Amino acid sequence: MSTHAQPDRILRIVDLAMKLGRRHLAAYGSYKSRHDFVQAQLMTCLILRTYWKTTYRGVIEQLAVSSEVRKAIGLKKLPHYSTLAKFAARPKVLEVMGAMLATLAKSVEAADTSVCKDAAMDATGLPSTCASAHFESRRGKRHRRYVKLGVLVLCGSLVPASMALGWGPSNDKVQARELLDKASCAVRPDILYADAGYDAHWVHERCAEWGVMSVIKPVKHGEGPPRGLYRSQMTEKTLKKLGYGRRW
Repeated sequence: MSTHAQPDRILRIVDLAMKLGRRHLAAYGSYKSRHDFVQAQLMTCLILRTYWKTTYRGVIEQLAVSSEVRKAIGLKKLPHYSTLAKFAARPKVLEVMGAMLATLAKSVEAADTSVCKDAAMDATGLPSTCASAHFESRRGKRHRRYVKLGVLVLCGSLVPASMALGWGPSNDKVQARELLDKASCAVRPDILYADAGYDAHWVHERCAEWGVMSVIKPVKHGEGPPRGLYRSQMTEKTLKKLGYGRRW
């Protein structure tokens, strides 16, 4: 995606990323570092890399042709792509990103509680490389695992309240506890929607402890209603009444 396609949106992303980065990151990772870039700047570059769906080299190339974005980040010079790669590999980066998401969700809820009444939880698979699936297939290479991303978002704003990363293929419930624990520290919606991949009695119980109504489509095994106090209540009529379609 070109940096000229949606300049206002990109600048808003940069502004938000820098504000959150400064709040959750020290200026420098070590007193011995060269102090060429503050950590908030490097984190913002990583966020732009994800937004532009590019490589470490790619995001540096994009920044090289966008003086406005460089100025918004406060970059007097561009970092080497390997600097971004090393920063991304630090063990605390995902933890900091989770804290940034929690702060963002809290601020959204504080500003307008009406957009935080409903939340939805889901997971998807992402490629572990920037190479296209067509290119990989032409090489005759098949990947048996992929990056598994689980997210819990606020339906009214689509702001993510929590995320969990792992390797797939795996059951969606593997990441459910982490998503719920992280989100419960940031927001408390009235309803949480999730598909049948999260159907389990303990998921309903964890939501009840959170003070949130869980609306999860049950997996049917044979004849009769699903077992369990919560699962048995998830009939088609109840799902429709509770607005299960908002999960989409």
